[in-house]
Amino acid sequence: MLVLLAEWLTNNFYKGFNVFQYLTLRGILGVLTALSIALLVGPILIRRLSHAQIGQHIREDGPKSHQAKAGTPTMGGALILVAIAVATLLWADLQNRYVWIALGTTLAFGVIGWIDDYKKLVLRNSKGLSARAKYSLQTVAGLTAALLLYFTALTPVETQLIVPFFKNVAINLSWLFIPLTYFVIVGSSNAVNLTDGLDGLAIVPTVMVSGALAIFCYASGNRIFADYLGIPHVPGSGELLVFCAAMVGAGLGFLWFNAYPAQVFMGDVGALALGAALGVVAVAVRQELVLFIMGGVFVMETVSVILQVASFKLTGRRIFRMAPLHHHFELQGWPEPKVIVRFWIITIMLVLIGLATLKIR
Repeated sequence: MLVLLAEWLTNNFYKGFNVFQYLTLRGILGVLTALSIALLVGPILIRRLSHAQIGQHIREDGPKSHQAKAGTPTMGGALILVAIAVATLLWADLQNRYVWIALGTTLAFGVIGWIDDYKKLVLRNSKGLSARAKYSLQTVAGLTAALLLYFTALTPVETQLIVPFFKNVAINLSWLFIPLTYFVIVGSSNAVNLTDGLDGLAIVPTVMVSGALAIFCYASGNRIFADYLGIPHVPGSGELLVFCAAMVGAGLGFLWFNAYPAQVFMGDVGALALGAALGVVAVAVRQELVLFIMGGVFVMETVSVILQVASFKLTGRRIFRMAPLHHHFELQGWPEPKVIVRFWIITIMLVLIGLATLKIR
């Protein structure tokens, strides 16, 4: 929105406003805007959620230390979505299709999470959305994003699978791009949701991966950098840097209140939306496999749940003391802050490995 205003001011009044055309500056302003909104709105939202008694329900079979979290305001992910949306609409080029697809997908998954949280926490329906209803809605949102990306693709590279560490390996997916994109978006959405079980555990890896994806967006959107690094040049994808920057700012602002001991939890409204956002950005810049690497914490949390359920159904035995994986370590005797920080450290290492794929080809 402000990009168009700056362009008009540049043409009619003062050439100095042209500085707002620079993507890096708009990325920085996106971070600061989203962070400021989150810090300003956060206390108001927490008070309203507390007043409405929209608090977290704690599983009785979980770690005993979690019982103290009962009643902590939930649905704080709405704060993240507002900050991302406002910052993106202010600083991104609204004529760019990737911006609208990413923002629309994020908000769509946020609505699904909001419905689930509302039924569980406000209507006191312990089951929330049924698994079938939730997955059906995710399918609609995920397929819509996949179809939009497929049918609006302008170059062949936009529907190719790029293999990291190999410069000349690109697999033409054709229509298989649609199911791959669907699984990446829906899978990452649910993976972040499963990880969101400890204070700050999900939001910090999300911020780190978002920041790394912002670098991929900038490089992929710039033909010179893309050719130099040997990565696919995706015209228009550079604008997603502003969207990723907004995620970083909103995530940091939310962490201010979600750091141990948390004053608010993001709930499904935040976790489902953030996961979908990471997925759609990774697909847009053709870095799905790199997302798999950088989001390794999300992957191992998801795999732990799959293995636990499969093992129990097939053998009647559990592999882990409790799934997702972070609860297993808690029941092993690790204090919650130790689990959180160690998972953060793992994410830092994985993000650095992901960024190394920019150069190692």
